[in-house]
Amino acid sequence: MSTEMDQTRITIFDTTLRDGEQSPGASMNLNEKLHIAELLEAMGVDIIEAGFPIASEGDFEAVNEIAKVIKGSVVCGLARSGSMDIERAAEAIKPAERARIHTFISTSELHMKHKLQMDPEDVYQAVIDSVTLARNFTDDVEWSCEDGSRTEMDFMCRCVEAAIAAGATTINIPDTVGYALPNEFAGIITELKERVPNIDKAVLSVHCHNDLGLAVANSLAAVNAGARQVECTINGLGERAGNAAMEEIIMALRTRQDSMPFATNVKTEDIIKASRLVSTVTGFTVQPNKAIVGANAFAHEAGIHQDGVLKNALTYEIMTPESVGLSESKLVLGKHSGRHAFREKLKELGYDLGDNAVQDAFKRFKDLADLKKEVFDEDILALVDDTVVRDNDRIRLVSLEILCGTRHQPPKAGLELEIDGEVKSTDAVGDGPVDAAFNAVQALFAHEARLQLYQVHAVTEGTDAQAEVTVRLEEGGKTVNGQGADTDTMVASVRAYINALNKLLVKREKTAPSALSA
Repeated sequence: MSTEMDQTRITIFDTTLRDGEQSPGASMNLNEKLHIAELLEAMGVDIIEAGFPIASEGDFEAVNEIAKVIKGSVVCGLARSGSMDIERAAEAIKPAERARIHTFISTSELHMKHKLQMDPEDVYQAVIDSVTLARNFTDDVEWSCEDGSRTEMDFMCRCVEAAIAAGATTINIPDTVGYALPNEFAGIITELKERVPNIDKAVLSVHCHNDLGLAVANSLAAVNAGARQVECTINGLGERAGNAAMEEIIMALRTRQDSMPFATNVKTEDIIKASRLVSTVTGFTVQPNKAIVGANAFAHEAGIHQDGVLKNALTYEIMTPESVGLSESKLVLGKHSGRHAFREKLKELGYDLGDNAVQDAFKRFKDLADLKKEVFDEDILALVDDTVVRDNDRIRLVSLEILCGTRHQPPKAGLELEIDGEVKSTDAVGDGPVDAAFNAVQALFAHEARLQLYQVHAVTEGTDAQAEVTVRLEEGGKTVNGQGADTDTMVASVRAYINALNKLLVKREKTAPSALSA
C-alpha cells in the first residue's frame, strides 16, 4: 500500500462505537449503533471502529451489520493478537466495501509483566504473527502498541518496524492511561519518524485518553510532530475520563490554521447533531461548559462580554455557532402543522427518517404541540432522538398515572407496560412519585438492578419545557444509562428507567474479554 498522501490532511478515526461504549453505562443496541454509524458516515468520518467482534454475539452482529450498510467510510473491527480474535474480526467486517482490522498488544514493561505475563521476545513475535494473519484477510491493517506512552523506546521502535514489515499500513500509538504530557507524546512521534527505517510505509496514528485532561492537547501535539491519523470519540466518550473529543480536535484544526495548517474531511456543521444523538443514545448528558458542544459554549452572560459580542462577535467568539451546526432557537411548528411540514423540518434539522419512524415522531410532536405553547428546534430534536433510537426495545411504556401530593399519601402509580409484545399493568406505592413509578416498573419486570443516578434537566426554558431525565442502573458490576424526554417529568422518568432496562438486557449479553483497551 502506498502511503503517499496529502500531508496536510488528517484522517479521523472514530471509536465512539467501540472505545466510547466501554464507558460504564454506555452500552448501545444494534439499532442505536446503526444510527450513529450512518451519521458518522454522513459527517465524512474516514474510519468507523464499529466494535470488538469477539466480545459478544451482539458486538459481532453490530460490526457485521454496520459493515453491510456503510459505503463511504472504512469499517474497522478491533482484535487482540490471538488468532481467534483476528479471525472473528475478519468475519465481522467481511461485507464492508472498505474494511480494516485493528489488532493490538501491550508493549510496556508493566503490562507485559503483570497483565500479559509474557516476555518481550514473545510479545515481539506476537506482533509479527498477528499482523501477518490479519493481512491474510485485508490489505488495511492497523497495529497498536497498548500503553505506548509508557513503553521503552527501543522496544517500541523494534515492534513498529516489525509490524510494518509484516504488513501493517497504520501504526497507532496509544496513551492508554492518559499519562503523557504533550511535549513527551510529541517526542515519541518524532523519535519513531527518526529511528524506524520503514516508517514511511505506514500512517502514524494516535489514540489518547483523558485521565489528566490532556487527550486533545496530546493528540494535537502529535499531529504537529507528524501523526496523520487521530483516534477520537463524539463528546469525548470513553472509559474512565474518556477519549480525545472529536469535536475539539476538528474545531481546533479548523480554528488554528495559523499554527496547524491541516484539514479533515469532517463536515463540522453536523457536530451538534452528532453530539445530541450520542448523548441521547448513551444517556451521558453533555456538561454545560463542555467545549464546542456544551450548552454554554456560545453563551455570554458577563456584561462586558455581551457588549463586545454585540459590537463584533470576534471579540469573544473564536468560531461561529453555525460552524458546528448550532442555530438560534426559534419557533418552528405549531399544533396545526401537518405531516409534510414536520418531515421538511426534520430534513432541515438533518434527519432523514423512514415512514414508520416519521409517523411515530409526528404523533409525539402533535402530543407535544397540544401541551406546549411554543415548540422549538431543541424540542423536536429531543423527541425525535427519544423516538428513533428505541425501535427494538423489548419493554415499552403504554400508560402511566400518578397520584401524589399532600392529598394522596403515600404516592401511587398506575402503570401499563408492553413487555415482549404482551401488555401488563399494576399499581404500586412509594416514598414519592418517582419511587412509586419505579416500584411499578420493578413489579412488572423483575430485576436486581440498583439505581445509581436520577437526574433531570429542562430541554428549553419555561415551566412547560420538556424534561430530559437520565437514569443509571447497576447490576452485577455492569452499569447502563437510560434517557427519556417528555413535558411530564414523571413520564420522562419512566421512559428513562425503561430505556435503562432495555440497555441492561443488551449489556447482559456482553462478556468483555481481558485486555480490552487500546
